[in-house]
Amino acid sequence: MQRLQFALLASLLLLVLLFPGIRSTPTHQEVDIVHYQPEQVHLAFGETVLDIVVTWNTRDNTNESICEFGIDGLHQRVKAAQMPTKFVDGGAKKATQYIHRVTLSHLKPNSTYLYHCGSELGWSATYWFRTRFDHADWSPSLAIYGDMGVVNAASLPALQRETQSGQYDAIIHVGDFAYDMDWENGEVGDEFMRQVETIAAYLPYMVCVGNHEEKYNFSNYRARFNMPGETDSLWYSFNLGPVHFVSFSTEVYYFLSYGFKLLTKQFEWLERDLTEANLPENRAKRPWIITYGHRPMYCSDDKEYDCNSQLETYIRQGLPMLKWFGLEDLFYKHGVDVEIFAHEHFYTRLWPIYDYKVYNGSAEAPYTNPKAPIQIITGSAGCKEEREPFSNDLPIWNAHHSNDYGYTRLKAHNGTHLHFEQVSDDQNGAIVDSFWVIKDKHGAYPSPQ
Repeated sequence: MQRLQFALLASLLLLVLLFPGIRSTPTHQEVDIVHYQPEQVHLAFGETVLDIVVTWNTRDNTNESICEFGIDGLHQRVKAAQMPTKFVDGGAKKATQYIHRVTLSHLKPNSTYLYHCGSELGWSATYWFRTRFDHADWSPSLAIYGDMGVVNAASLPALQRETQSGQYDAIIHVGDFAYDMDWENGEVGDEFMRQVETIAAYLPYMVCVGNHEEKYNFSNYRARFNMPGETDSLWYSFNLGPVHFVSFSTEVYYFLSYGFKLLTKQFEWLERDLTEANLPENRAKRPWIITYGHRPMYCSDDKEYDCNSQLETYIRQGLPMLKWFGLEDLFYKHGVDVEIFAHEHFYTRLWPIYDYKVYNGSAEAPYTNPKAPIQIITGSAGCKEEREPFSNDLPIWNAHHSNDYGYTRLKAHNGTHLHFEQVSDDQNGAIVDSFWVIKDKHGAYPSPQ
């Protein structure tokens, strides 16, 4: 018996020596997983409304970015001239992804296009979008909101449904995304972009930066979005129907550690853009000027250290003590019609206001030919920080307010009539505020009394 065991052991030893690959059989093998599949697909207007920029992400570098599209099928193809952009999050993990951008130029107006994006290594699902017109003689509809996170995104289901039904021509997100994009080494930002893909892959998702994007010099915001112009999406403008929209950063007033130059460059750009928009031929073509930025000039709560009647907001009056680069005077001088803000987690409609004084058009029709810009705060789309209370003593400029989760609708009917609605998510889509802005004449306001 011992001789038999010895012979077996000798045979096994001989096999191992002759065939070393059988010494061990691993139960687990490391697999080199690659991520070439596009995700986080979203759209934006390019240099005109008939130029659509498609942006998406991949975890690994595909070395090319392609979009196939068409009206009756995916018959056209555009390949980006530039390589995908490598983005490294500033967190401890230094998570890396690649951001792809392709511009679909000179599209046909009033047409529905199919498209998908990716590379020969992997493709997205097929999405669609609808172009409108590059002239001013039509009536665009938009949904507008700020302060929507991954957690408690109360407005997201309704916005998804209404987007899919073709109710809007664009979305404007007035700052503060995900809460926060940089958290968990950028994974919270990734999840937010996946969630809003059901909106943003189907119509232009136009944005401005908020205070929650500040981390690592706003790197997640600047990398993920691709707005018109060459300013890292910090400030830009675009035309849609009878409206000239102007997006700007309120954060350049508060995070001066990233450089004073951004503040001065933005202010100079705003002056140029508004001057051009007010040229007689331009203002006649697109009479309405609507601005949007994250932090408001006025608000109706006691919480904000820089937003009450005792302390001046930086964006309104300019930098403290110096009073440089204030926007209230600039917007008043150039006849801005409506100013949209967020940051406060509620909805407020203000009376037409300048320098703490109300300038209604008349007692009977305050928004007909108002004598100062109208401001709206719409920061209640829902986030983990939940709602914010109003002051017990509301200021005189507060015309209407709501603490419901919700979002704002705008329809620019023509050069004289705008219509706004505030939708309540708490009340299953009920309209909790509705008003018209009517102006027979646009331009600089009269000297304040």
